Amino acid sequence: MSGPPVSPPGGPALIPGEPTVYFTDRGIEELETRRGEEEVTLAWLADRMRAFVDNNPEFETATERLATFLARDDDDIED
Repeated sequence: MSGPPVSPPGGPALIPGEPTVYFTDRGIEELETRRGEEEVTLAWLADRMRAFVDNNPEFETATERLATFLARDDDDIED
């Protein structure tokens, strides 16, 4: 039986005997499970990201980085 998750600051949720999973992965998995079959426009996504930042201004930098990452061509991404 696994114990409760232990989350070091800024790190993954560690559950003894389980693979390392970041909390971000859980949110992405939830998004995929709930809305994975939907088709959306990038304009819709941009609008949702703006609304998120309006409600959560402390995440403005991270949202900006994600938007920039998504906006760039795959060839523009440095390893």
